[in-house]
Amino acid sequence: MYTPAAFAAPDDAAVRDLLAHHGAADLITATDSGLLATLLPFIFVADQGEHGALLGHLARNNPQWREIPHGEALVIVRGPDAYISPAWYASTREHGRVVPTWNYVRAHVYGQLVVHDDVEWTERLVRQLTDDREQGIEPPWSVDDAPAAHIAGQLRAIVGIELLVTRIEAAFKLSQNRSADDVAGAIAGLRARGETAVAEAMRAANPPS
Repeated sequence: MYTPAAFAAPDDAAVRDLLAHHGAADLITATDSGLLATLLPFIFVADQGEHGALLGHLARNNPQWREIPHGEALVIVRGPDAYISPAWYASTREHGRVVPTWNYVRAHVYGQLVVHDDVEWTERLVRQLTDDREQGIEPPWSVDDAPAAHIAGQLRAIVGIELLVTRIEAAFKLSQNRSADDVAGAIAGLRARGETAVAEAMRAANPPS
């Protein structure tokens, strides 16, 4: 991932927090059939292997799990992102030498893809993933709320996957290269549009000096 120095991830803790709290992510593999990609929810297990692991599942009918990857697999994990208008900058009124941009938080996670065609492994993963995503929902749904026969049939229709992480490249592009007045203006503009996640990320990445 191309990452100018100003936009490098602030620290490992910030990257691990992104991996632990992202939405769905793109699994990409290079295979004999070409590039294959699937959008999936993952769970990050920080203490598994040297750099952690991402756990998820694919539909059994999805050919991606059967295609052996050439080298590492890639998972693109997205944090918040938003368009940044020059209209929000103090610099626009001062000299006008500005252009639009896009702010974002991203991590490219590389690793060895392991397939678990194992109902017991996949059931553990589904329960863990469900419990994680049901947090904050009242009352939360549980796998045990569905008939056992239905769950058994659903489990037969999926295959577990595990990305054993070998390296992570992350970029937090949040206007760190702009003046404090430009950052403040962009944060205000984002909040006015309801894009509070990017606004809060920018505030955290640009603390008052």
